[in-house]
Amino acid sequence: MSDPGNNAGSADRSLGQLVAAATAEMSALVHDEIALAKAEVRQDVKRGAIGSVAMIVAAVLLLFMMPMLSFAAAYGIHNLGLGLAWSFLIVAGGFFLLAALLGLIGWLKFRKLKPPEKSIASAKQTAAVLQGVKPHPRPAVGAGTSRPAVSGSTLAGKAMEKAPVQDKASAVARSST
Repeated sequence: MSDPGNNAGSADRSLGQLVAAATAEMSALVHDEIALAKAEVRQDVKRGAIGSVAMIVAAVLLLFMMPMLSFAAAYGIHNLGLGLAWSFLIVAGGFFLLAALLGLIGWLKFRKLKPPEKSIASAKQTAAVLQGVKPHPRPAVGAGTSRPAVSGSTLAGKAMEKAPVQDKASAVARSST
């Protein structure tokens, strides 16, 4: 963000221009923070999708392994020796090892998921900066004094010049009687 106090002629800027500039800069800041959060979430969603696909493939392979183990057990009981049943067991063991490998890959991908740390840190930093901002001091107006003259010939300016000055204590005292 640019510092409005460093701009040439910043003393000549009106209150409306300052508010417009502050609003534009705040809007840009919020837009950038949202874009950062979207980018971090998009990256985590991609990791989560890869992990999910690996887990689904592992589950499908485990599902395909069940008929193989069933056939192997049936042929094993029938033959009671090294034959066709052992080949079914070897294939089922291969499916099991592949499913275990894909399950491990999926689990590792899920472990890498974390909250959008950059966005959180940036939002905390922005909140800390905004909490430290103090309004521009206004000239103090005493109870019996008139308001400072408002330059310009606007209706609001003339109304401010003619309005009587009341402090909060006298206004509360009048309203309570």
